[in-house]
Amino acid sequence: MNNQMFESAAERTFQHQASLPPLPVPSLEESLRKYLDAVKPFATEDEFRNTEATVKHFAENIGKHLHQKLLQRAKTQRNWLEDWWLDAAYLELRMPSQLNVNFGGPGPYLEHCWPPYEGTQLERTSMTVWLTLQYWDLIRTEKLAVHKAGNMPFDMDQFRMIFCTCKVPGVTKDSILNYFKTESEGPCPSHLVVMCHGRIFTFDALCDGCIITPPEILRQLTYIKQICDGDVKGDGVAALTSEERTRWAKARDYLISIDPVNKNILETIQSSLFVVSLDDAKPNCTPENYTMMTQLALTGDPTVRWGDKSYNSISFADGTFASNCDHAPYDAMVLVSLCYYIDQKLMATSGKWKGSEVVHDLPVPEELVFTVDEKVRTDIALAKEQYRTTTQDLQIVCYAFTSFGKAAIKKRKLHPDTFVQLAMQLTYYRLHGKPGSCYETATTRRFYHGRTETMRPCTVEAQHWCAVMLNPAASVEEKRQALLRAFNKHNKLMDEAQKGKGFDRHLLGLYLIAKEEGLPVPELYTDPLYSKSGGGGNFVLSSSLVGYTTVLGAVAPMVHHGYGFFYRIRDDRIVASCTAWKSCPETDAETFFQYLCTSFHDIMQLTTLSNL
Repeated sequence: MNNQMFESAAERTFQHQASLPPLPVPSLEESLRKYLDAVKPFATEDEFRNTEATVKHFAENIGKHLHQKLLQRAKTQRNWLEDWWLDAAYLELRMPSQLNVNFGGPGPYLEHCWPPYEGTQLERTSMTVWLTLQYWDLIRTEKLAVHKAGNMPFDMDQFRMIFCTCKVPGVTKDSILNYFKTESEGPCPSHLVVMCHGRIFTFDALCDGCIITPPEILRQLTYIKQICDGDVKGDGVAALTSEERTRWAKARDYLISIDPVNKNILETIQSSLFVVSLDDAKPNCTPENYTMMTQLALTGDPTVRWGDKSYNSISFADGTFASNCDHAPYDAMVLVSLCYYIDQKLMATSGKWKGSEVVHDLPVPEELVFTVDEKVRTDIALAKEQYRTTTQDLQIVCYAFTSFGKAAIKKRKLHPDTFVQLAMQLTYYRLHGKPGSCYETATTRRFYHGRTETMRPCTVEAQHWCAVMLNPAASVEEKRQALLRAFNKHNKLMDEAQKGKGFDRHLLGLYLIAKEEGLPVPELYTDPLYSKSGGGGNFVLSSSLVGYTTVLGAVAPMVHHGYGFFYRIRDDRIVASCTAWKSCPETDAETFFQYLCTSFHDIMQLTTLSNL
C-alpha cells in the first residue's frame, strides 16, 4: 500500500510545533475598517451612519483600552484565542451538542469499491477499523506527514485529539479529556468501544503490541453482533449524550452516584480510541445522492453512538459508513484527512484484505453494563424523545452537481472555492430577495494552535454583482466586470483571514476582555447591525469547503432561519450537503440546492460568453 501521501520518513508529525509563529493580533483600526465594510450590505444609509458613529466612539474610548489588554495577553500566550475559543464556541454552550455542534457525514465512499451490499457490514467494518488503527499508529509514531501550504508547515496539534478523546459535560461548562500519547510520550489507551442495540462492548485493538488484523477484528465484531441479535436490547445509556448539556451533566453525576462501576465504564468509553457504532439502518445511497446517509450520520440512532466522543465510526447494515464527531477538540479537516486516508487505501486494495487469515486466540469482547434505576431509565426516555423531536425538524439534502467541476472552473482561471461561494450568494439573493450574511471557514493553522477565522463572503462587491445579475437591462460586460470585482474581493479577504488578519476573532477577543473585566457590554456589540451582519454567531449561511478530496460532511444551520452548507469540489462535480430547519417557513434546503445549480450554470455561462 502506498503511504506516500500520508506518511513521512523525513519529518516527524509534531516537529514544527515549537517553531510555529504565535497567533497575531490585528490592528484595531484595520479590524474596525473591515467590520464597517462587512456590515454595509445589510444597512440603510441611516443605519450605517449610526454604526459608523458607534464604531468611531468604540475606537476612541473603550476599544482602545480593550485592545491594549489583548496585546498584553498575546505577549504571554502563543495563541491568545485558544482557551477563549474553546470555551465560548464549544464548552460553555448549553444546547445539545449532538445536533447543534457535532459534524458528521458519509465515509468511506460509494464512488469506487464499496456500493451498498447486504451481508457485508461486519467484514467491511473490520477493514475500516483496521485502516483507522493504521492512521492512529501513524500519529502515535509521528510518521503522519505534516500538512503544509507550499513550504509552510501547518499546526498539527489537532491530530492529537481524534483518538482517545472525549468531551465531558459539566453543569455550567464542559471539559475535554484527552488520553492520547505518542510513542515517545508513553503508553496510550488501545481499546475500542463497540455499540450495538443500545449495548456497549470493549476489546483491545492490540495483541502482543501489534494491531490486530481485519480477520481478528471480524471475529470480535461477529461475537458482539451475535449476542446483540439474539438477545434483548440494552438500556441505551448513550442516548443521554444527546441531551441539553446541564441536564446530561446532572444525569451523569447521578449515574456515577448509584454505582462506582458506572464511573469505570464512563472512563473506559472516554479513553477508548474511538467508538464503532453498529447501526441497523440501511441508507441505500448512490454517488449522486448521499442524502439519507448524511441524515443518518447527523440524526441517527442515539443509543449506538457516544455524542461526546471525538470520533464515532458508524457502520450501517447495508455495508456503508458514516461518521459523527464532537467539534470541540478539532475541526473537520482532521476527519477529512482520516477519511481520505481510509478511502484511498480501500481503493488501492479494491476494499479487500490481502494479508494473513490466521486469527490468534483473543480474549472475547467484554460487555460494559451500566447499573441503572427507574430515574436513569426516565432520563434516557426523555433524552430520546427530545432528540427525536429536534432531529425530525432538521431537513438535509446531499447531492452531486455533475455538469462540471474544478477542471472546467480552473480552465476559466477562477478559484473553485470562490466560484461556489459567489454562487451561494446569488442563490440566497434570488431566493430571499436580500443579502445573506455568510460565514466561511478560513484556516489559521499556519500559527501555533491556530484553528479558524471567519471569512465573510457577503461583500459589497458580491451584492452588487448579484443585483447586476438579476437586472435584465445589464449587459454581459457589466455582469462580467461585477463578477471579477466580487471574485477579487473574496480572494483578498480569504488570504487575509488565513494570515491572521480577519476581524471576527479580534472583535470576539475584545468582547471577552470586557466580560472578564466586568465591564458593561460595549455598544458595538448591541448595535443592530452587529447581529444582522452575522456577528455573535448569527450567520444565515454557515458554510465550509471540506476540500478537493472524496470526503464530505454536514452541519446544522447556525440560526433558525438559516442554512448549513458543506461542499467538496472534484474535477468533474461539486457535491454539497445543505441543511435547514423544517419549522422555518422561509427556508428550504431542497429549493436552495436547485437554485444553486442554476447559479453555477449562470456563472459558467457568463464566463464562457465573455471568454474570461
